[in-house]
Amino acid sequence: MDIRRTILWMIFSFSLLLLWNNWQVYNGKPSLFTGATQSQSTEQTTASANGSAATESHVPEGVPATPAGGAPAAPAAPAQQEPAAASEKINISTDVYNLVFDTQGAQLVRAELLKFGDEKNASEPMVLLDNEASSTYLAQTGIVGAPQGQSFPTHLTPFRLASTEKSMTGDSLDVVFEAESGGVKVVKTYTLHRGRYDIQVKHEVQNLGDAPISPSVYLQLTRDGNDPPNTSFFYNTFTGPAVYSSEDKYQKVKFSDIDKNKASYIKQANDGWVAMVQHYFATAWVPVEDRARHNEILRVSDNLYAVRTIQSIGTIQPGAQQAIDAKLWMGPQDQQAMQAVAPGLDVVVDYGFLTIIAKPLFKLMTWLHGFLGNWGWTIVVLTLLIKLVFYPLSAASYRSMAKMKQVTPRLQALREKFGDDRAKLNAAMMEMYRTEKINPLGGCLPMVVQIPVFISLYWVLLGSVEMRGAPWILWIHDLAAPDHWFILPAIMMGTMFLQIKLNPTPPDPMQARIMMIMPLVFGGMMFFFPAGLVLYWCVNNAVSIAQQRYIMHKLDKETEAAKR
Repeated sequence: MDIRRTILWMIFSFSLLLLWNNWQVYNGKPSLFTGATQSQSTEQTTASANGSAATESHVPEGVPATPAGGAPAAPAAPAQQEPAAASEKINISTDVYNLVFDTQGAQLVRAELLKFGDEKNASEPMVLLDNEASSTYLAQTGIVGAPQGQSFPTHLTPFRLASTEKSMTGDSLDVVFEAESGGVKVVKTYTLHRGRYDIQVKHEVQNLGDAPISPSVYLQLTRDGNDPPNTSFFYNTFTGPAVYSSEDKYQKVKFSDIDKNKASYIKQANDGWVAMVQHYFATAWVPVEDRARHNEILRVSDNLYAVRTIQSIGTIQPGAQQAIDAKLWMGPQDQQAMQAVAPGLDVVVDYGFLTIIAKPLFKLMTWLHGFLGNWGWTIVVLTLLIKLVFYPLSAASYRSMAKMKQVTPRLQALREKFGDDRAKLNAAMMEMYRTEKINPLGGCLPMVVQIPVFISLYWVLLGSVEMRGAPWILWIHDLAAPDHWFILPAIMMGTMFLQIKLNPTPPDPMQARIMMIMPLVFGGMMFFFPAGLVLYWCVNNAVSIAQQRYIMHKLDKETEAAKR
């Protein structure tokens, strides 16, 4: 029983620690569980932060440069310092997007996702990219590597719209922009596809000068450091830049680490992509595979950050032209669709060290949804299947707890008999356990084995964009939003209380009080958790109660039969 009490104290203490940690993160303070990452190269981070890096190309401020050697150098001062030319906003619509392009740089300055409702007003589309005073999130590209004193077209250069169609009528739509600068003409083509969130982006670079050039293309995402609207301090999801390569895999970088010049990620790679990630959604640039690229993550200004990748186009002779392709993902974290766009792109749905368990659970969940057609019932059936698989372990645990409950009066009598003499009390308890063939850890160990699976399922449900806006029944219209009627959290608290009553009453009064407080603590947290997660806990608790009642009833019959 001392071991059980220790375990309960640990669970209660860890729950309070999690609450405090998430409150700290919500208020912009560092997490208690995240250590400092390895410091990156001093030369690059210093140059990125203070804008003092000298480049041989003398490109506009804020644009990466490519010196004569062809290796991209660090950027200069923030782009916002460059005076902006007059620009025009171009509205483009498809079946999944409402997009706004700015002719300055032919950059994407607003993206509305038509199939996803806004957090505050579900009748309005969700806004991913934006360029307002309160929200900055942009997708930008440009060409660098111009000779000294010149500048190729960048995201600061005025472009003109060369295409005419602004609304998708077929299966695809080309949005074409053109610009000339520094003896180079750039044709930038965005190809949008019906029903898809991956956009093909082609840069055609024509050398209008009389000398060869060796330009590079940069693909950049610029974002403020604000949390998305659906952020909760009761659970923490990652928001920030990320880099992927086959060499170092998925690397997330916190905004706070960028501010401290402690961002650690792969700089030189031959494959991969760069992205900005937030809960349920992501934006990613995927350059041409099997070609060297240079990755950069930097602080542009106060609360403004950029992640970009720079890739050489090759040498272009006078009068010749070359093209380089890339892909832009801009939408929900749809694992199947993202995996088809680029290797590893689906890992933005990050399950951490439990990925090996979480991935099969997600595949099972999507397979069930194919039959059921409702994500709420999918959660219910998935929970039932998992409980069925673990029934032998659960049965052993409940059987052990039932035996412990039967001997609870005798344990209390031993405590009263030996008082504060811990040595004699423990000896008497162990003797009773041997006589009754009870393993004091029998109720805990089977549960410990199941914990990784249930934690994995928790992360699957928390990170699945499929839950967003998905209804269940009656009052539950969005499984990714809290239950505003608090019915599911109330059911969860009730089932937790009932579970506690079915378990042996702890002899220690303090321990008993803690056990009675835990449903209030966890239930209070669930008021702010997504309804899909609370539904999972409610079903899990209800099935656990049914299993426990059945096993206890079966044990009572066995005990009565043994007495006859």
